[in-house]
Amino acid sequence: MFDLLSGLDAWVLVSLVLALAFVLFFEFINGFHDTANAVATVIYTKAMPAHLAVILSGIFNFLGVLLGGVGVAYAIVHLLPVELLINVNTGHGLAMVFSLLAAAIAWNLGTWYFGIPASSSHTLIGSILGVGLANALLTNISLSDGVNWQKAIDIGISLVLSPMAGFAVAALLLLGLKRWLPLSKMHNTPENRKEIKGKKHPPFWNRLVLVLSAMAVSFVHGSNDGQKGIGLIMLVLIGIVPSLFVLDLNSTTYQIERTRDATLHLSQFYQRNNATLGEYLALGKFNGSDLPELFRCEPKQTEPTINALLATLKNVTDYSALPAEKRIEVRRYLLCLDDTAKKVGKLEGLPAREKADLDKLRKDLTATTEYAPFWVIFAVALALGIGTMVGWKRVVLTVGEKIGKQGMTYAQGMAAQITAACAIGMANVFSLPVSTTHVLSSGVAGTMVANKSGLQGGTVRTILLAWVLTLPTSMCLAAGLFWLATRFVG
Repeated sequence: MFDLLSGLDAWVLVSLVLALAFVLFFEFINGFHDTANAVATVIYTKAMPAHLAVILSGIFNFLGVLLGGVGVAYAIVHLLPVELLINVNTGHGLAMVFSLLAAAIAWNLGTWYFGIPASSSHTLIGSILGVGLANALLTNISLSDGVNWQKAIDIGISLVLSPMAGFAVAALLLLGLKRWLPLSKMHNTPENRKEIKGKKHPPFWNRLVLVLSAMAVSFVHGSNDGQKGIGLIMLVLIGIVPSLFVLDLNSTTYQIERTRDATLHLSQFYQRNNATLGEYLALGKFNGSDLPELFRCEPKQTEPTINALLATLKNVTDYSALPAEKRIEVRRYLLCLDDTAKKVGKLEGLPAREKADLDKLRKDLTATTEYAPFWVIFAVALALGIGTMVGWKRVVLTVGEKIGKQGMTYAQGMAAQITAACAIGMANVFSLPVSTTHVLSSGVAGTMVANKSGLQGGTVRTILLAWVLTLPTSMCLAAGLFWLATRFVG
């Protein structure tokens, strides 16, 4: 890490350190803002003492970040077009980073203070979109180019559908438990069990499931939300010092060769499917040097992009040997080829076997661009894990007592937590960011409806209002802050 940063100007280095501190502070806030949801049911049902629950949750969040990969991280990074990140000067890069982080932190702290289970995911994504749109307006770029709208739509769908799925699945799971085990003690609330049996804790098996599912929620939360922090840091690094982080400079010769081979095989793939793809990609209509002066990720520029990339990577065994501008070019070429390949994979007419080959080629193409240094992963894991251990009480009270008109039963806690762990785990598999807050809160609400406990209208309205307002508010706040920041950087 220190070797990479040793050649930077002092003011760039100071700005970079401040930006990284902002990201880690955001993750710390995310820890006590979001992860309270992971331990809310296990604390409320008295399955575990609060101090032990939050410590274990912090540990599992830490492990989730370390073992979660970077798929979700780059779903966040790719919300902004790569041209926007590598073509702005350092001053504008800093303005973008600090604006989106300040907006996200302000909204998270505000909703946490009032005990509202709002979504850090919505906040972060809204802030990134706001900065992207503001940058487009200020630089006279088309709004369609200011944000990666396809990626934004994919993420938006996951954020909208996941709470609905959480509501429905948790409700069905509770109905199944009531049907199969109608007389079980799991259908008692902690207050009822204490009054009837004089016991403080849930029955053993219910307690075990509550504890295990809570730790599972913490782990998948760390994996999903922790990756958002990793994505933010990579956004900072690529935006402020692109020459050092647009490619993994620790890539081995084999990894670089694999990238080059994937590019060559991609060209062969397109030639093999010329009858289907020739017109869409304009194959054979441009020569190898026929790239426009202002490079764009256009499918019809695929063939010259492949040729330019192969020429740049010829005889390259170490990315560090490439000049800074060439590294930026390589990343741009790779990301554009990957983006086009993704679009090609959705076209009709390609056999399933060919689409499977294309997916494998895409993974090899991005192997040296979608990465995160270990120090980045460790720092985010530490910030999220420590943040988990403080500030959890406000949201625990809301989830446990203020969503339904009656207290939560053990079965409801289990149904909501199991649903949340599975839903977020599936989102991790498909590299989609989702909201732990909304999935779990929706799951609790679903169990309340299934249990005919009723919902507290005031709390539900507050949560829904936060769900609706978070995205536009964070977008406007980040856009406004970015506009102000650009007044100072010129």
